[in-house]
Amino acid sequence: MGGSARAAAVRTMTVIIREAGATDLPDVLGIERVSFNDPWTVGMFAAHLPPRVGAQFLVAEKSRAIVGFALSQTVMDESELLNIAVDPSARKVGIGAELLDAMMVRCTKAGAATMWLEVRASNASARGLYESRGFVSAGLRKRYYQSPREDAIVLRAELGLAVRNESVTEPVRGLVTDRDERILSTASHLPRQEIK
Repeated sequence: MGGSARAAAVRTMTVIIREAGATDLPDVLGIERVSFNDPWTVGMFAAHLPPRVGAQFLVAEKSRAIVGFALSQTVMDESELLNIAVDPSARKVGIGAELLDAMMVRCTKAGAATMWLEVRASNASARGLYESRGFVSAGLRKRYYQSPREDAIVLRAELGLAVRNESVTEPVRGLVTDRDERILSTASHLPRQEIK
């Protein structure tokens, strides 16, 4: 990791959240393959590396090893969390939450006011994390996931209200809006927004 990348990294306990680079792809792919039954390909990840406009691709690094990643795409004022996972050996210690928080901040800085994602209906752990960050149910995609076949719950968060920082310590819960929101479909054909 270069000097400027190191300076831009966000330090959390012993984990560094930073922008992903091409050299991170083998580790990211390894985490993807142990985390999901229908993993993304290296080409799908590579397509989200900088300088792709609107793409955010973060990795969590601990002791010089990649232990998690998150990807999103921002178009105008909406972002979609495309993929997020943590290595099984590093789960249940808050790395997924750190990645999600960092991604929400990045997307807000990129101009997004709303973030969308899909999560397996059965993934209670991920749903709990998302709800703790202000995500609320916005719909259902029947039979969205392939292996195994399962419905996806579509979740939405208003980023200006949900992003945690030093001045906001409690998540927004039960946010209701009377606007008809559209779902960002940049990569809806690439199902994966769950943390295992």
